[in-house]
Amino acid sequence: MTGRDGGADLIPVGNTPVVILVRPQLADNIGSVARAMANGGLFHLRLVAPRDGWPQPKAWRAASGADRLLDHTKVFDTVEAAVADLHHVFATCPRPRQIIKPLLTARGGACEMREMTNRGLKIGILFGPERTGLENEDFVQTDYWIRYPLDPRFMSLNLSQAVMIMAYEWWMSTEETPERQLQTNKTHIATKGELNNFMNHLIRELDHCGFLRNQEKRPGMIRNLYHLFQRGEVTEQELRTLHGVVAELVKGPMK
Repeated sequence: MTGRDGGADLIPVGNTPVVILVRPQLADNIGSVARAMANGGLFHLRLVAPRDGWPQPKAWRAASGADRLLDHTKVFDTVEAAVADLHHVFATCPRPRQIIKPLLTARGGACEMREMTNRGLKIGILFGPERTGLENEDFVQTDYWIRYPLDPRFMSLNLSQAVMIMAYEWWMSTEETPERQLQTNKTHIATKGELNNFMNHLIRELDHCGFLRNQEKRPGMIRNLYHLFQRGEVTEQELRTLHGVVAELVKGPMK
């Protein structure tokens, strides 16, 4: 939720695909679609012959702050009219069809769309009605077919979920966030110098207490301790805690 009157301050950024809902049935679903689109940086929404007409107040309530997408939604009577100004149209449908078109996953489709939009082409993504999906006549207006590779035993998605998958893949096609990172908050990954300082402290006290008294095994035991702390990314804060642990152990139990 945005908590702001009029919803989030959403505007179109760059040349992004148009989401086209063909004969959508429920206002709540249209609102949820707008919410999903906003998460993936999509802005342009078109409706083809919505069952209950347009606008519908329930859609704004379901949009959870993506109001501006709904404010700018365009309505058309036919798919042909809705795609007239576009260069390429992608159809999304889970069921096999007797058609001959390039078949893509959502990720593959998003990559194709990026390449096309980078060349200045206008792209549309067609989503069918909630109960029946797209008809063969709708496919006539499309160039590519997108099918999500989900568990074949259960491939049931609602309309907003289907849109969310495409919005996510569109966003991720240029997202540069590392796939894996360590959240360190206010500390940082320990440098080799900080780690060696702690290890010298630890080894000194282990020598003092006699833990490393076996001179034959001592080098291997020290290497094992180094490997233990170097295996992960120990933070500076964690090393300070360990310094404190070693210091307290040296003092012995409180009297």
